Amino acid sequence: MSEPFCLRKAKVNQMLKIVTVSAAGELGRRIRDMGLIPGTECKVIGKAPLRDPVALRLKDFTLTLRNSEADHITVREQEG
Repeated sequence: MSEPFCLRKAKVNQMLKIVTVSAAGELGRRIRDMGLIPGTECKVIGKAPLRDPVALRLKDFTLTLRNSEADHITVREQEG
């Protein structure tokens, strides 16, 4: 099993599973409201030229996160 790492460090086309969301308060609520909760599988589908923001595909939609938001999300690479 792979070691958890920060979502900011994920590579394009990498399949991931969210391990933790460490943001608190309004930011934490907003992140969770977008469906980014522990156990959710997602895929990094793109990054802007300066690596900010990062585009994710999860469930049936695409969303983008700033690196400052992605820093609060710990993921693990999905195997298989």
